Amino acid sequence: MTVEIHDSLLEQAKRVALKERTTVRALVEEGLRRIVTEHQQPGKFRLRKASFRGNGLQPSMSGASWQQIRDAAYEGRGA
Repeated sequence: MTVEIHDSLLEQAKRVALKERTTVRALVEEGLRRIVTEHQQPGKFRLRKASFRGNGLQPSMSGASWQQIRDAAYEGRGA
């Protein structure tokens, strides 16, 4: 198999290989392994935006602790 690499990138790779006492082939293989591994890992979890219209907390909750807010949210729900 033949891979074409831009001349300037190849020169940089040769310098790195020389410095690291390895070959350009080994560098290419290492880079490909990293990319393949990265693509095999599941995507990062992202919490969807779930905000609603409003202006934040109700005035009665202004300055309340997280415990007080949680208690109010679960009031009457058996928690």
